[in-house]
Amino acid sequence: MLGRRRPFRLDAERIVLRLPQHTDYHAWTALRDDSRAFLTPWEPVWSPDHLSRKSFTSRVYWASRSSKTGTAFPLFILRRDGALLGAITLDNIRRGPAQSGTIGYWIGQAHARHGYMAEAIGCLVHHAFTTLDISRIEAACLPENAASRGVLEKSGFKYEGVAQSYLQIGGRWRNHVLYANLRHDRRGKTEVR
Repeated sequence: MLGRRRPFRLDAERIVLRLPQHTDYHAWTALRDDSRAFLTPWEPVWSPDHLSRKSFTSRVYWASRSSKTGTAFPLFILRRDGALLGAITLDNIRRGPAQSGTIGYWIGQAHARHGYMAEAIGCLVHHAFTTLDISRIEAACLPENAASRGVLEKSGFKYEGVAQSYLQIGGRWRNHVLYANLRHDRRGKTEVR
C-alpha cells in the first residue's frame, strides 16, 4: 500500500531491535518487575506508576513520535524467538555541527552476560553512523558498574572522563564515567581510571 511506512526495525545475528508496541506491555512489565533488584541500583527511582499500563502506553507513544521526528530511537531488544530481553535508546540526537547522540540501555537479569547488549549496541551504533549520519555517540554509567563499562569498552567506546553529579540514581545525584564512540576514531585505546 502506498504511503505506509514499514515499522522501524534493525536486525542483528541473534536479536531484533524495534520500537515498543502496545502488545509488549505484559512482557515488559514482567521483565522489569522480575529484574527490579538487578536494575534499580543503576537507574533513577521508579515512579509509583512505573509498571502501569498508562505509563507504558505513554512510553509507546513517545517512542513512535520521537522516532518519526528523528530525535530519539527508543528500541526494544528481542531475541529472534520473540522474547523481550531489554531496551536500548539512542536519544538526545543533535544535528547541525554536533551530529551526536547519547545511548542508554538496560537488560533483564536473566539475559545479562550473554552478549545480547554488546550485539544491540553494535547494531544501533552501526545504524547511527551509516544511516543517520551521526558522528559521535556518548554514553555514561556509574563508576562501579563494571558490567556496563565492560560492554561499552567491548563495543568500541572509549573512556573520556567523569561528570560530577551527572544524574540522579537511586534518588541522589551521582557522578558518572563518560564514554564516546566516534565514527572516525583515531584515538586508540584509552586508559580507564
